Amino acid sequence: MKHLYPADVGDYAKTFAVLAVMLQSVLTVVMREATKSSQEFLFGGIYELVKYAAPMFIFGIMYSTIRTNPGATMMNYPLYMRNRWHILFVPSIWWTFTYLLLTPQLQQGRPYNNLGTFCWQFINGNAAQHLWYNVMMLQFIIITPLFWWIARWINNNIKRGWFTLALALIFQICWHLMYEFQVFHGPHDHDWYLLDRVFPSFFIFAIFGTLLWCFHEQLFPLLSKFWWLILICWGLLYGFVTRNFFAFGLPVKFANAPYYLPSMLFYNLTAILAVAAFHLHHIHSHSCWLGRCHHIADYAHRAYLSHVFWLYWIWQLGKDLWLAFNPLLLLIVIYLLTVTCSFTSAYGFHKLWFKLKNHNHP
Repeated sequence: MKHLYPADVGDYAKTFAVLAVMLQSVLTVVMREATKSSQEFLFGGIYELVKYAAPMFIFGIMYSTIRTNPGATMMNYPLYMRNRWHILFVPSIWWTFTYLLLTPQLQQGRPYNNLGTFCWQFINGNAAQHLWYNVMMLQFIIITPLFWWIARWINNNIKRGWFTLALALIFQICWHLMYEFQVFHGPHDHDWYLLDRVFPSFFIFAIFGTLLWCFHEQLFPLLSKFWWLILICWGLLYGFVTRNFFAFGLPVKFANAPYYLPSMLFYNLTAILAVAAFHLHHIHSHSCWLGRCHHIADYAHRAYLSHVFWLYWIWQLGKDLWLAFNPLLLLIVIYLLTVTCSFTSAYGFHKLWFKLKNHNHP
C-alpha cells in the first residue's frame, strides 16, 4: 500500500510530541512560579497526561524514516546524513549556542566556567531544560542504518516481527527496571543522570516505528477497528501512572514522573497507538488536518528547539502581569504564546535562510 496522503502517522506523532513537550515546559514554569498547593494535583495530572513527548518523537521519526527510505542500505547513508545535517543538526547547533551564550541561566547541572565545561554543556544537552531530548534524538539519526537493516531483515515476515518486538520489549523492561532501582531515588540518582539521554532508554519506540510501517497493511485495519479498546487501555494506564505519581504527595514534583518506569513504557506505547488510530480516522474522514499536521511536522523540530527560549522571555517580560492571572488561565495563555512564537520563528528563520541562500547562489 503506497502512502497517498499529505501526512503519515509519523507526522501526527511529531505534531502531538512537539505540542506535548511545549506544554510540559510551560507547566514547569507555571507550577514553579504561580500555582497554589490546592492546584498542584491538577497540574500534575495534566503533566502526566502529556508525558509521552520523547517516545512519540522517536517513534514518529523512525516510522517516517523507514517509510520514506524503502530498502535503504549503508549506500544511502551519506545522502541521508547530508540531508539530516541541514534539517536537524545545524538548527540544533545554532540553538544550543543561543542558549549557552544568551540565556546561560537556563543551563541544567553545573554551569560552564571555561572552554572545556562549555563544550561539555554543549554536547550533553544541559544548555537548557529540554535539550536532552535533542541529544537522544540525534543519536537515533546517527544509528538509523541499524533500523534500515532490521526492516530489511524482517521483510514482512511476521515471525521475525514478533521476535524483534519481544526482544526489544524484554530489553526495555530490563533497562527500565534497572533505572527504577538504581537511579530513580536510588543510589545513582545524581551520578547516572545522563542515562536519560542515551538511545537505549528509548530503543523500543524506534523499533515500534519500524515495525508499524513494516506491517502497516496488517495493523492499520486493526487499529481502525479496535480504536475504542486502545483508548480504554490508554485511560486505564493513565490512571495507574498518575496514581503512582501522586503517591509521592505534596509538593508535586515533576521529577517524580520519569519516562523510565515499566508502567510508563506501556502508557507511552498505548499513547502512540491512539495517535496512529486518530491519524487513520482522519484519513477515512478526509480531514483537512492531514495537510496541516504535515506542515506542523515539517517545522516541529525547529519549533521545539526554540520554545524554551521564547517561553523564558515571555515569562520574564510579562511577569508582573502573569502573576495576576488565574493559574489555569495563565497556563493556557503562556502555552498559546509559546507555541505561536516557536512556530513563527521556525517558519521565519527557514524562509530567511532560503532567501539568503538564493541571494548568494543566484
